[in-house]
Amino acid sequence: MVEMNKYMEAAYKEALKNINGSDGGPFGAVIVKDGEIIAAAHNLVLASNDPTMHAEIAAIRRATEKLGRSRLEDCAIYATCEPCPMCMAAIIWAGIPEVYFGADRKDAEGVGFADNYIYKFISGTAEEKKTSVQVLDRAACLELFNKWMKKKDRKMY
Repeated sequence: MVEMNKYMEAAYKEALKNINGSDGGPFGAVIVKDGEIIAAAHNLVLASNDPTMHAEIAAIRRATEKLGRSRLEDCAIYATCEPCPMCMAAIIWAGIPEVYFGADRKDAEGVGFADNYIYKFISGTAEEKKTSVQVLDRAACLELFNKWMKKKDRKMY
């Protein structure tokens, strides 16, 4: 193996677990805080029957559990592939300021993963629409925001 960044190498080793096993796709991720790997994970979609259990999501869950908080603003994430839109959203929600990845969304598409399609769908440039999205009962649902804003002890995250 060629010389790698030590954190990316740890993510790579996580991904190898799915090459040698069958928990999910060939993806790995680690979260680093103060130069220490605090969470490592690989894709667990097949093992958990949960389509959201990507390596990045699993690593974020482990890191937040270990640190006892939902924000990871003092951490970085290393992933073997460019995070899909779901994972990128989770990274942003967690406040992780640095993302490093190896392969990109087009590389993933080349071996059958939908990352690039999802990016196109979200941006409105997908030629085929595999999912229908419609607004329904907006006024009633906006009331939830009004109630939330009136809540005196609300906490933003």
